[in-house]
Amino acid sequence: MIEEQATVVAIDHDNVTVTSLIKSACGGCQQVDNCGSGQVAKAFPQKKLSLTLKSSLALELGDNVVLGLNESALLQSAWQVYLWPILGLLMASWLGQWLVINTILPHEIFAIIFGILGGFGGFTLAKRQQIKSATCAKLAPKIIRRENQNIMITEITD
Repeated sequence: MIEEQATVVAIDHDNVTVTSLIKSACGGCQQVDNCGSGQVAKAFPQKKLSLTLKSSLALELGDNVVLGLNESALLQSAWQVYLWPILGLLMASWLGQWLVINTILPHEIFAIIFGILGGFGGFTLAKRQQIKSATCAKLAPKIIRRENQNIMITEITD
């Protein structure tokens, strides 16, 4: 389970609106001044992401909560989104090239067109798999728990 901290900003019955800072992966290494990604991360300030989620937990405004996302569903989704278009591109390009080599198609431009269509077909397949309601439900973040509030100690006596 991938976890992220968020703050409760609104409550409407069982709908809870939370905000979380969008963090950049850049900024922690020594090359941040020489890296293009580091420059982009510096140029755009951190923004907040707001989500409205269902929760049965007893929450109050300002509570810190932990959001969870199913890691295996996320990895499966990433696999589909990245690999289906690449596999479609490669397989269709191979087929197009084979047809050109065997003089079934007259020019290599057809192999390129086959590749583009295969990549688009893989993209369409991945998109259809992501739209399924079961996939969407697996990828929806959930409020897992309420974080313990920090207690400030002002004085310790013996």
